[in-house]
Amino acid sequence: MARMALPEQFSLLHSDLNGFLFAAMGKEESGASLSVLSALTRVGIDPWAEGARLSNLPKEAAASALAPLIAMFPEEHRSSLDVREIAARLIELLPKPSSAVLPAASADAQRARWPAIWLFWLGLGLVLVNMATRGWWPW
Repeated sequence: MARMALPEQFSLLHSDLNGFLFAAMGKEESGASLSVLSALTRVGIDPWAEGARLSNLPKEAAASALAPLIAMFPEEHRSSLDVREIAARLIELLPKPSSAVLPAASADAQRARWPAIWLFWLGLGLVLVNMATRGWWPW
C-alpha cells in the first residue's frame, strides 16, 4: 500500500514552535506527561497561534500570560512559585520573535479572504450603479 504525504498544513516538521508545544508542563492524573500542545488544545486555544503570540511578547509578559494555563492543570504539591518556574522554563523554548511563523494554514486563511473582498467590491459597485440609474447620485 502506498503512503500518502500529509498536506503541508498538517506537517509539524518545519515548525519553530515544536520545542515549546511538545514540552511537558506537568503530568496527567494517569501519570502521563501533559504537553503545552495538549493543554492549549483542551482549553480551545490554537497552539500555534498562541505560541507565535507568546514568542512576540517580552519573556516576562509571555511567562505571565502562560502561568494561568499551567495553573489550570493542578498537580499535587505545586505552588504558585512552581507555576512561575514552569512558565519561565517553557518560554525559554520559544523561538526568537522574528522566527516564530504560523504554519501554512495561515496562508490558506489569507487566500480564503479573497472571495469576501471581491464580493464586497462587487456589492459596492452594484449599489453605486443602482444609485446612478435611479437618480440618487449625491452630486
